[in-house]
Amino acid sequence: MKFIVKLFPEITIKSRPVRKRFIQRLQSNLQIILQRIEPKIKVRGLWDRVDIDCPPEADAAYEQIVMALGDTPGIAHVIEVQEYALEDFDQVLDIVKRVWSQRLEGKRFVVRVKRSGQHDFTSNDMERYLGGGLLQQTDALNVDLHTPEVTVNLEVKGDRVFVVERRIDGLGGYPQGSQEAVVSLISGGFDSIVASYLTMKRGAKTHFVFFNLGGAAHEAGVKQVSYYLWKKFGSSARVKFISVPFEEIVGEILQNVHHSHMGVVLKRMMLRAAERVSVKVKAEAMITGESIAQVSSQTLTNLGVIDRVTEGLVLRPLITYDKQDIIDVATKIGAYEFAASMPEYCGVISDRPTVKAQLKRVEEEEENFNFEVLEQALENASVTNIDAVAEELKQPGQLTPKHELQANDVVVDVRAAGEQQKKPLNLPGVDILTVPFFKINSEFAEFDPARNYLLYCEKGVMSQLHALHIKDQGFDNVGVYRPTG
Repeated sequence: MKFIVKLFPEITIKSRPVRKRFIQRLQSNLQIILQRIEPKIKVRGLWDRVDIDCPPEADAAYEQIVMALGDTPGIAHVIEVQEYALEDFDQVLDIVKRVWSQRLEGKRFVVRVKRSGQHDFTSNDMERYLGGGLLQQTDALNVDLHTPEVTVNLEVKGDRVFVVERRIDGLGGYPQGSQEAVVSLISGGFDSIVASYLTMKRGAKTHFVFFNLGGAAHEAGVKQVSYYLWKKFGSSARVKFISVPFEEIVGEILQNVHHSHMGVVLKRMMLRAAERVSVKVKAEAMITGESIAQVSSQTLTNLGVIDRVTEGLVLRPLITYDKQDIIDVATKIGAYEFAASMPEYCGVISDRPTVKAQLKRVEEEEENFNFEVLEQALENASVTNIDAVAEELKQPGQLTPKHELQANDVVVDVRAAGEQQKKPLNLPGVDILTVPFFKINSEFAEFDPARNYLLYCEKGVMSQLHALHIKDQGFDNVGVYRPTG
């Protein structure tokens, strides 16, 4: 079994030294990826392609090899070939008949020959001979040069002939690691997933930074999709997953920033943290999934104010994408289910968010922010090698919500203060505590261990995440409350 890897066209127009470097990188990446599947696979980089020779032991992993080739950045397409010594046209016709005769039955076909080297015939000569022979000696319908149903491809290189058995579309882009490293601010939603994929496809080693706003369950979900992206599109690179606890930052914003500017200030805090992470992992840029005007914080005015917080380079691969286009890409790369099932975090929602933030006003709002909280969050950040994440990917089980309350139950409303005031809980005869989500983890230890505490939020996402997080800390008297109806 032999594969010939055709380079992404943009690689072929690079200068000689750059092209050589890209080919070497692609060869190295394929060697790392394929030898994990079968150690005896040989990968050889040439000037215009990369050759892959698979031993018989690799036959059992055929589909796995094909999938890996289709998901590796830097490849235009791959052809699976059988290689033979070139003798004469009759010998080639016999070979092609064995490979293609069944696939030609009742079909319109054409023969295409790509030739390099010195020969006493042209590509057209061989195409005409093989086309006529196949038409006479198989059950093909006819030769169709313009709209064939089947194309029989061959390559002649010097004294060797390669009969193409299958063509595999490549991912395009540049080889992983051929560009500088970046840090992707990943939340697990459609936008950040697709933005991460696009930088990986373009050859940038992509680290993941996650700002944890919702506890262990949310982090586990984001780790899952980050690992999936790395494993599928970038596993030849050594990548980090950095989780920064951001609950207290959100708490500071909710308490000290005017509601109209909460979203912009939160994004600025994330960029501050991401810039520090970028320095730590030696990344040259920060990647976000923002698109013009998709939400209030993503107007051009607001994005300009957000970017002023950092001297680092911020890249937005999706800046002109429509939402459906983003969802379509997520579906194509197999990440739709991850994004669709990811909890939607709703901890910072402004009633009337500004779409035209002014830098001076934002900086005034930030003067009320305790930046020691941000420093502490960065100190408490966890850094994990992405390949080690696989060991941690046991998704926490969901707690079954309780609908009927008993005498010993206390309902804890973990919504932000504004939401609590707008829609107060009305549960006559039930003990209710109002503890915003950003305080519940630190305050739960002070609760009465003899009582049973059921966390509540409107969507049921925040309550589930924080209840799981508290349970992970060793408390058994915690659950989730969901009203019926």
